[in-house]
Amino acid sequence: MPHVLGDRGDIVGAIFGYPLTVSRPEGPTNKILWVSKVSDPPGDLVIEAKLDASDTSATRRVTGGPGPSIIDLPQPGCWHLTLTWPGHTDTMDLIYR
Repeated sequence: MPHVLGDRGDIVGAIFGYPLTVSRPEGPTNKILWVSKVSDPPGDLVIEAKLDASDTSATRRVTGGPGPSIIDLPQPGCWHLTLTWPGHTDTMDLIYR
């Protein structure tokens, strides 16, 4: 299973829609299952994404906290993500084709 571990090791993104892409003929479905290392109090997972070497950014929210999601981003490239959920913050890079 393709996955990315957060830099602090507090969260894993299991990538079901591998490879992550900006557009697909059948529509974008970048399925990512977010799994937190510890049980979390209720609250959303907020993802602040910034495209490497640019001013392009995007914010995504996973209602209810880490869990299943579709995370589509607007341009291909390497995206630096800052993930915040109740009591935790972690970072990771994801590549979108």
